[in-house]
Amino acid sequence: MTLSDWLSRNPLIAILRGLTPDEALPVAEVLAETGFRCLEVPLNSPRALESITRIAREWGDGMLIGAGTVLRPEEARACVAAGGRIVVSPNTDASVIAAGVAAGAICLPGAATPTEAFAALAAGAHGLKLFPAEAASPAVLKAWRAVLPAGTPVIPVGGIDAETMPPWRAAGAAGFGIGGSLYAPGRGLDEVRRRAEALQAGLALTSGSGSA
Repeated sequence: MTLSDWLSRNPLIAILRGLTPDEALPVAEVLAETGFRCLEVPLNSPRALESITRIAREWGDGMLIGAGTVLRPEEARACVAAGGRIVVSPNTDASVIAAGVAAGAICLPGAATPTEAFAALAAGAHGLKLFPAEAASPAVLKAWRAVLPAGTPVIPVGGIDAETMPPWRAAGAAGFGIGGSLYAPGRGLDEVRRRAEALQAGLALTSGSGSA
């Protein structure tokens, strides 16, 4: 499936920074039960590739799992070798994008300016991570969408929660990367579930606005 296909199933991407392999399956199960279908384990998490492998083996084609904070081409290849199918970066690096694409992954690099956005797409990116969203605004996204190729998925990441989603969605956000407002190291499963349900409820309020 394409990135847009996954986002059409559920447009929230869980960013599980700090996740450990022992937590991987229980947390993934809670998120799946609350509607999440896209999970990212940043590579600066403990034994991140092992967590990716465990989730990929358990969920197969039922969930899009991959790595975040991918900074080097070899890390993109390692993500795919571990079973990941999405490579997410905080920046635009053509060599990382090329390595991910060559390995068969969906590539979602970070971009903060139109120059970076177009460079990422020229390198083969399948979508754009608008990062950090705190430094931009829905008005910025609306301006981007006026010049980007039609249908380009743009996903704001940074400071996103149930209250901040609606204006971004109305401006055309295809989805959202959700980090600290969902998961943090040491946060119990019940709390993760509560936060996940609140985020899905917030997303439901944006139904019919924006473009996925």
